[in-house]
Amino acid sequence: MTHCRRIMLEELQRRNFSPTTIRSYLYAVERFARHFKCRPDRLNHTHLRSYQAYLLRTGQLQPKTVRLHVSALRFFFVKTLRRRYLLDDTPYPKAPQRLPSILSVEEMARLIEAADGLYHRTMVMMLYSTGMRSAELLQLQVADIDSRRMLIHIRQGKGGRDRYVPLSPTLLATLRVYYRWMRPQT
Repeated sequence: MTHCRRIMLEELQRRNFSPTTIRSYLYAVERFARHFKCRPDRLNHTHLRSYQAYLLRTGQLQPKTVRLHVSALRFFFVKTLRRRYLLDDTPYPKAPQRLPSILSVEEMARLIEAADGLYHRTMVMMLYSTGMRSAELLQLQVADIDSRRMLIHIRQGKGGRDRYVPLSPTLLATLRVYYRWMRPQT
Protein backbone atom coordinates (compact mmCIF):
# COMPACT_ATOMS: atom_id res chain seq x y z
CA MET A 1 0.00 0.00 0.00
CA THR A 2 1.46 3.34 -1.03
CA HIS A 3 1.90 6.25 1.34
CA CYS A 4 -0.79 8.38 -0.39
CA ARG A 5 -3.28 5.53 -0.38
CA ARG A 6 -2.70 4.85 3.33
CA ILE A 7 -3.13 8.52 4.26
CA MET A 8 -6.30 8.83 2.17
CA LEU A 9 -7.69 5.63 3.71
CA GLU A 10 -7.02 6.99 7.21
CA GLU A 11 -8.72 10.29 6.34
CA LEU A 12 -11.78 8.49 4.96
CA GLN A 13 -12.00 6.23 8.01
CA ARG A 14 -11.60 9.19 10.41
CA ARG A 15 -14.63 10.79 8.78
CA ASN A 16 -16.57 7.50 9.09
CA PHE A 17 -17.24 7.06 5.37
CA SER A 18 -19.00 3.84 4.41
CA PRO A 19 -16.87 0.93 3.14
CA THR A 20 -18.44 1.26 -0.32
CA THR A 21 -17.55 4.96 -0.51
CA ILE A 22 -14.02 4.24 0.66
CA ARG A 23 -13.57 1.59 -2.04
CA SER A 24 -15.02 3.90 -4.72
CA TYR A 25 -12.88 6.89 -3.73
CA LEU A 26 -9.66 4.85 -3.63
CA TYR A 27 -10.46 3.34 -7.03
CA ALA A 28 -11.17 6.79 -8.51
CA VAL A 29 -7.82 8.18 -7.34
CA GLU A 30 -6.03 5.05 -8.57
CA ARG A 31 -7.67 5.43 -12.00
CA PHE A 32 -6.71 9.13 -12.05
CA ALA A 33 -3.05 8.25 -11.37
CA ARG A 34 -3.05 5.48 -14.01
CA HIS A 35 -4.45 7.89 -16.60
CA PHE A 36 -1.44 10.19 -16.20
CA LYS A 37 1.01 7.34 -15.42
CA CYS A 38 2.21 9.26 -12.39
CA ARG A 39 1.81 9.22 -8.61
CA PRO A 40 -1.34 11.16 -7.69
CA ASP A 41 0.42 13.46 -5.21
CA ARG A 42 2.61 14.74 -8.07
CA LEU A 43 -0.43 15.81 -10.09
CA ASN A 44 -2.07 19.17 -9.71
CA HIS A 45 -5.29 21.06 -10.35
CA THR A 46 -4.64 21.35 -14.09
CA HIS A 47 -4.44 17.58 -14.33
CA LEU A 48 -7.69 17.30 -12.42
CA ARG A 49 -9.47 19.65 -14.84
CA SER A 50 -8.20 17.83 -17.93
CA TYR A 51 -9.07 14.43 -16.42
CA GLN A 52 -12.61 15.58 -15.67
CA ALA A 53 -12.97 16.81 -19.26
CA TYR A 54 -11.56 13.49 -20.51
CA LEU A 55 -14.10 11.48 -18.50
CA LEU A 56 -16.98 13.51 -19.87
CA ARG A 57 -15.62 13.67 -23.42
CA THR A 58 -15.07 9.93 -23.85
CA GLY A 59 -18.60 9.17 -22.68
CA GLN A 60 -17.53 5.92 -21.05
CA LEU A 61 -18.99 6.99 -17.71
CA GLN A 62 -22.38 8.38 -16.80
CA PRO A 63 -22.45 11.94 -15.34
CA LYS A 64 -23.25 10.56 -11.87
CA THR A 65 -20.16 8.35 -12.00
CA VAL A 66 -18.03 11.29 -13.13
CA ARG A 67 -19.48 13.20 -10.17
CA LEU A 68 -18.26 10.44 -7.85
CA HIS A 69 -14.77 10.63 -9.39
CA VAL A 70 -14.72 14.43 -8.97
CA SER A 71 -15.80 14.07 -5.33
CA ALA A 72 -13.05 11.52 -4.71
CA LEU A 73 -10.40 13.72 -6.31
CA ARG A 74 -11.61 16.80 -4.44
CA PHE A 75 -11.34 14.83 -1.22
CA PHE A 76 -7.88 13.60 -2.16
CA PHE A 77 -6.49 17.04 -2.99
CA VAL A 78 -8.21 19.08 -0.29
CA LYS A 79 -8.43 16.70 2.68
CA THR A 80 -5.59 14.24 2.09
CA LEU A 81 -2.94 16.47 0.48
CA ARG A 82 -4.25 19.63 2.19
CA ARG A 83 -4.08 21.68 -0.99
CA ARG A 84 -6.32 24.71 -1.20
CA TYR A 85 -8.36 24.43 -4.38
CA LEU A 86 -11.49 26.39 -5.09
CA LEU A 87 -14.42 24.05 -5.41
CA ASP A 88 -15.77 26.18 -8.26
CA ASP A 89 -12.78 25.16 -10.37
CA THR A 90 -13.91 21.52 -10.33
CA PRO A 91 -17.67 21.67 -10.90
CA TYR A 92 -19.90 18.66 -10.80
CA PRO A 93 -21.23 17.66 -14.21
CA LYS A 94 -24.90 18.27 -14.85
CA ALA A 95 -26.84 15.01 -14.78
CA PRO A 96 -30.31 14.51 -16.22
CA GLN A 97 -32.97 13.84 -13.62
CA ARG A 98 -35.22 11.01 -14.63
CA LEU A 99 -38.41 9.93 -12.97
CA PRO A 100 -38.56 6.27 -12.01
CA SER A 101 -40.89 4.02 -13.93
CA ILE A 102 -43.80 3.13 -11.68
CA LEU A 103 -45.84 0.00 -12.16
CA SER A 104 -49.63 0.26 -12.12
CA VAL A 105 -51.63 -1.53 -9.44
CA GLU A 106 -52.65 -4.19 -11.96
CA GLU A 107 -49.05 -4.75 -13.09
CA MET A 108 -47.90 -5.04 -9.49
CA ALA A 109 -50.70 -7.50 -8.68
CA ARG A 110 -49.61 -9.64 -11.64
CA LEU A 111 -45.99 -9.49 -10.45
CA ILE A 112 -46.96 -10.59 -6.94
CA GLU A 113 -49.11 -13.42 -8.28
CA ALA A 114 -46.30 -14.57 -10.59
CA ALA A 115 -43.85 -14.94 -7.69
CA ASP A 116 -42.61 -18.48 -7.03
CA GLY A 117 -44.12 -19.60 -3.75
CA LEU A 118 -44.91 -17.89 -0.48
CA TYR A 119 -41.33 -16.80 0.26
CA HIS A 120 -40.89 -14.79 -2.94
CA ARG A 121 -44.44 -13.42 -2.86
CA THR A 122 -43.90 -12.15 0.70
CA MET A 123 -40.59 -10.50 -0.24
CA VAL A 124 -42.09 -8.76 -3.30
CA MET A 125 -45.05 -7.58 -1.22
CA MET A 126 -42.70 -6.24 1.49
CA LEU A 127 -40.64 -4.29 -1.02
CA TYR A 128 -43.68 -2.88 -2.83
CA SER A 129 -45.81 -2.11 0.19
CA THR A 130 -43.14 -0.46 2.34
CA GLY A 131 -40.77 1.02 -0.23
CA MET A 132 -37.79 -0.35 1.68
CA ARG A 133 -34.55 -1.24 -0.03
CA SER A 134 -33.57 -4.86 -0.60
CA ALA A 135 -30.60 -4.51 1.79
CA GLU A 136 -33.00 -3.25 4.47
CA LEU A 137 -35.29 -6.21 3.86
CA LEU A 138 -32.40 -8.62 4.37
CA GLN A 139 -31.70 -7.09 7.81
CA LEU A 140 -35.35 -7.20 8.95
CA GLN A 141 -36.20 -9.27 12.01
CA VAL A 142 -39.49 -10.42 13.52
CA ALA A 143 -39.06 -7.98 16.42
CA ASP A 144 -39.03 -5.07 13.94
CA ILE A 145 -42.67 -5.65 12.98
CA ASP A 146 -45.14 -3.91 15.30
CA SER A 147 -48.60 -5.23 14.44
CA ARG A 148 -50.34 -3.19 17.17
CA ARG A 149 -49.15 0.15 15.82
CA MET A 150 -49.02 -1.17 12.23
CA LEU A 151 -45.38 -0.10 11.75
CA ILE A 152 -42.15 -1.70 10.59
CA HIS A 153 -38.93 -0.49 12.18
CA ILE A 154 -36.07 -0.33 9.68
CA ARG A 155 -32.74 -0.29 11.49
CA GLN A 156 -29.59 1.22 10.01
CA GLY A 157 -31.06 1.94 6.58
CA LYS A 158 -29.35 4.05 3.95
CA GLY A 159 -27.04 6.55 5.60
CA GLY A 160 -27.16 4.56 8.85
CA ARG A 161 -30.57 5.99 9.76
CA ASP A 162 -33.41 4.23 11.52
CA ARG A 163 -36.96 4.86 10.36
CA TYR A 164 -40.51 3.54 10.57
CA VAL A 165 -42.66 2.60 7.58
CA PRO A 166 -46.38 1.79 7.65
CA LEU A 167 -47.55 -1.81 7.64
CA SER A 168 -50.63 -2.50 5.53
CA PRO A 169 -53.30 -4.98 6.75
CA THR A 170 -52.85 -7.11 3.60
CA LEU A 171 -49.11 -7.32 4.16
CA LEU A 172 -49.64 -8.15 7.85
CA ALA A 173 -51.92 -11.05 6.91
CA THR A 174 -49.33 -12.34 4.42
CA LEU A 175 -46.54 -11.98 7.00
CA ARG A 176 -48.56 -14.00 9.52
CA VAL A 177 -49.07 -16.80 6.99
CA TYR A 178 -45.37 -16.66 6.15
CA TYR A 179 -44.43 -16.74 9.86
CA ARG A 180 -46.56 -19.84 10.47
CA TRP A 181 -45.04 -21.49 7.39
CA MET A 182 -41.39 -20.63 8.23
CA ARG A 183 -41.52 -20.90 12.03
CA PRO A 184 -38.37 -18.76 12.48
CA GLN A 185 -36.18 -19.42 15.50
CA THR A 186 -35.29 -15.75 16.11
